Amino acid sequence: MAAQVKKIPLRRCTGCQEMKNKKEMLRILRTSEGEIVLDTTGRKNGRGAYVCCSMECFEKAVRSRGLERSLKEKVPAETYENLKKEIEAIEKR
Repeated sequence: MAAQVKKIPLRRCTGCQEMKNKKEMLRILRTSEGEIVLDTTGRKNGRGAYVCCSMECFEKAVRSRGLERSLKEKVPAETYENLKKEIEAIEKR
């Protein structure tokens, strides 16, 4: 009998539209209160959108309104700024 192969969960980046491993991506979350935050654990409750761990993909998602479509809500400019700062901090690590 063959050994079982574990399925790797894939998600589509809202910026570059590529399918990648879920653990390699950042999850942006809309909570039930309507707040939009970066979900570093990937386990919080709410509607999620995934972006590659690069500023380039995040900016593409902002320009194409991919995040707004995925989260099904208009994203305010100050929220984009906060997310941008968080992603820059993650990139520097």
